[in-house]
Amino acid sequence: MDQGILRRLSAITEEEQNILSGRHMIDRSIYMEGDRDIITGAKLLEPGKLIAIRPHTRFAAFPEHTHDYVEMVYMCSGSTVHTVNGNRIVLGEGDLLILGQNARQSIEPAGEGDIAVNFIIRPEFFTGTLSFLGEEETPLRRFVVNCLTGKSESGYLLFKVAGSLPVQNLIENMLYALLESVPNKRGILQRTMGLLFTLLVNDPGLMELGTTEQNAAVKVLAYIEENYRQGSLTEIAEALHYDVAALSRLVKQKTGKSYTEHLQEKRLSQAAWLLKNTGMRVDDAARNVGYENISYFHRIFAERFGMSPKKYRDCK
Repeated sequence: MDQGILRRLSAITEEEQNILSGRHMIDRSIYMEGDRDIITGAKLLEPGKLIAIRPHTRFAAFPEHTHDYVEMVYMCSGSTVHTVNGNRIVLGEGDLLILGQNARQSIEPAGEGDIAVNFIIRPEFFTGTLSFLGEEETPLRRFVVNCLTGKSESGYLLFKVAGSLPVQNLIENMLYALLESVPNKRGILQRTMGLLFTLLVNDPGLMELGTTEQNAAVKVLAYIEENYRQGSLTEIAEALHYDVAALSRLVKQKTGKSYTEHLQEKRLSQAAWLLKNTGMRVDDAARNVGYENISYFHRIFAERFGMSPKKYRDCK
């Protein structure tokens, strides 16, 4: 990380000075209204702002709380220990933790060298961001969106990005834009955030979740992204060392849909993209995404999009 940015984030704040002087706890009035354990964006964001950053307050524990905004925690140096929805998470340098609004979080005291930065983000900020993920409604894309909007049972995403220079560069670019006065700041930040999520979603190996089961479900979704033409639940079950029936139940439990339903969604969305963007013949598009039974493809495509594949292709 740029040393100038790191020095600014490392400076002892007034709140931290009060803690070191004997207060020994965070000042709830900075974050919360009354006795409610909800950190509110209105306390931390200027009126009209959709995104801001705040260095994580060190030297004191944060009791369990939720947020009425989306929070991204990026670990610049050192480490911090979080408990999110009952799962203990140790963030090391370069780790990125994204918390949806329904995630319950507590944080153990951090030391002086444990420098984390919190991105405070109104959900509406992502309106201009998620479009970068493309129009195709893939299972993995939906999983990420649901985590951001609080519709997922996990409510959080953990990315191990210390080894990803492009991701680190994008995060540093956002920090610079938020720390400095730059023209069209919101547009720059939304585009940069869009590129960030594009990288994260396109490399599912960076993503980790709180339990073995959640991680397995995400790996199945990532497998479908890459192997929707000829992949099988048996193949991914063997790779993950799962019984096929057990993995099938797990995917349904964690995502709300079966492996077959996710596979069909991916195939149909990819076929729709091909028909819209390449002018490919319907039969060729069907075979390209893994359907050999063309009449079956016509039927399920019409059920999904409300029109035949040919009509969909011609309605550009």
